Amino acid sequence: MRLLLTRTIEDSTALARQLEARRHQPILAPVVEIIRRTDVTVDLTGVQAILVTSRIGVTALAALTPRRDVPVFTVGDATARFAEAEGFRRIEAAGGDVLSLARLVTARLDPAAGTLLHAVGTVQAGDLAGLLQERGFVTRRVVLYEARPLPALAAPAYDALTQGRAHGVILYSPRTASLFGTLVEAAHLRDAFGTLTAYCLSPAVAEAARHFPFGRILAAPLPREPSLLDLIET
Repeated sequence: MRLLLTRTIEDSTALARQLEARRHQPILAPVVEIIRRTDVTVDLTGVQAILVTSRIGVTALAALTPRRDVPVFTVGDATARFAEAEGFRRIEAAGGDVLSLARLVTARLDPAAGTLLHAVGTVQAGDLAGLLQERGFVTRRVVLYEARPLPALAAPAYDALTQGRAHGVILYSPRTASLFGTLVEAAHLRDAFGTLTAYCLSPAVAEAARHFPFGRILAAPLPREPSLLDLIET
């Protein structure tokens, strides 16, 4: 199948390789660009652990601090692999969403042992700080990047949709689903929705996709990339 990848170019590279190994044809169709902040100081004084909910959060964090000794808790396995590649030595991965990350932190850490640093972008899914506050933790957010919406569909995506060559689109977040749908409509390609299957990381993503007339909308049984890839094979 020919599948549109809506994540950033950086995040889509590894996914494209996995899809090609499964004999699919990936088409880059990013809906945001990442603008990293360079004016941020990452202060780890009194921090017992770092919480990261995206791959770009890992790379942005690694660029702003030389320390690799503070434990890192990630939202899922893919983000954990990025943290390992950046040299962080103590890493634990949750089940793929914010709620599972909050449960993991609660099980492993003591609220009295120090602050939690949450490395985030300007837009984030879920209320991790609120979930942890209910459990007695103090969480400090540090904004390391902006995921800025792109003004139009990428040329490869536009061409694939106008020529009827795309079979599906992979959506990782409710925001991504909304941005992709809005860009398709702005390009006057609303009829193209009917030929596409929306492969969604979670039911929440699928719910956002339902605002647009996709031919099919499918949600992965677990909010993890391997589960999403298996969904594509069904």
